[in-house]
Amino acid sequence: MNRLLVPVLLFFAGACASEVSDYPFTAEQLASFDEPWAMAFLPDGRLLVTEKQGRLFVVSADDGSSVPVRGVPAVDYGGQGGLGDVALHPEFAENGRIYLSYAEAGDKGTRGAAVASATLSLAAGSEALSDVEVIWRQDPKVSGRGHYGHRLLFSDDGYLFISSGERQKFDPAQDMDGNLGKIVRLHDDGTVPDDNPFAGRGGVTAQIWSLGHRNPLGIAFDADGQLWNIEMGPRGGDELNRVLRGRNYGYPVVSNGRHYDGRNIPDHDTRPEFEAPKAWWTPVISPGGFMIYSGKLFPEWQGDGFIAGLSSEALIRVEFDGENAREAERFDMGKRIRAVVEGPDGAIWLLEDKQGGRLLKLTPR
Repeated sequence: MNRLLVPVLLFFAGACASEVSDYPFTAEQLASFDEPWAMAFLPDGRLLVTEKQGRLFVVSADDGSSVPVRGVPAVDYGGQGGLGDVALHPEFAENGRIYLSYAEAGDKGTRGAAVASATLSLAAGSEALSDVEVIWRQDPKVSGRGHYGHRLLFSDDGYLFISSGERQKFDPAQDMDGNLGKIVRLHDDGTVPDDNPFAGRGGVTAQIWSLGHRNPLGIAFDADGQLWNIEMGPRGGDELNRVLRGRNYGYPVVSNGRHYDGRNIPDHDTRPEFEAPKAWWTPVISPGGFMIYSGKLFPEWQGDGFIAGLSSEALIRVEFDGENAREAERFDMGKRIRAVVEGPDGAIWLLEDKQGGRLLKLTPR
């Protein structure tokens, strides 16, 4: 696929001209990829972009030209699995370390997400990873290729948070002997902080920060350092949660959706011992990624959340009011949106899902 594309203003498939003209932004296409999944900005303004089949690229934010990075770990590609998220170490400028999440094969047809750290060389013509080290794995590995989660996020104080899906197995989200259906908190080398809520129990349990999650595909901190996550519900009930230390978010015991076979799941308000979502969606929006905006290009949106919508083919803006949240606006993008991040200058960057997914830069109209 041609990766060097002339930037153009987009007309969104599925949105009429009058709708697009009413949007407070214009969108510029910089490049396209085969099943892109995640992106992260480098200090020099370029981006790292992952493709599910196991490719990592360094991409110019000016013209979309890209070069592949060698040395990416082997991934188990299929279904929802493959190469996932990418994040920079907080001291990347000094140590050159990045983090990748990906699906990894196990024994007897089992699979699970893994996270590896590596040193990234950006020397022209020699872009490569070295010193690759796996620092975390989903435990246990199970059959199937769904609900890996595996989004990565560093806190301001240097802890690594990883969202871990329940792998379409339901009950593991409540099983404290595994890390499926959890958000975990680690040091940058994969070791467990002593002040984690269940650190005293040891083993995999010590990793857990919160539990009772289904398929958490977006995590972000707000300006006050509060962690939020967006996750796919079952048949209805996509959730935006205020993630608190040691709390249980109830899945699969409660959900504001139903099982795909139509069986009822009790709503959150029937079990007050579980943390309820601060916002939820039925029909679903199918979140693919999440960020909280802090830039200056869109000053009216500072502090707002943005959800990348898959089945909704939308960019969804969320407003927060203390501990509460609500959908404030929805932009029909006409394509499945996999990822959303804020650029260094405050522009909003999107990755479309699937083959030919475009890299888009949103700037004020």
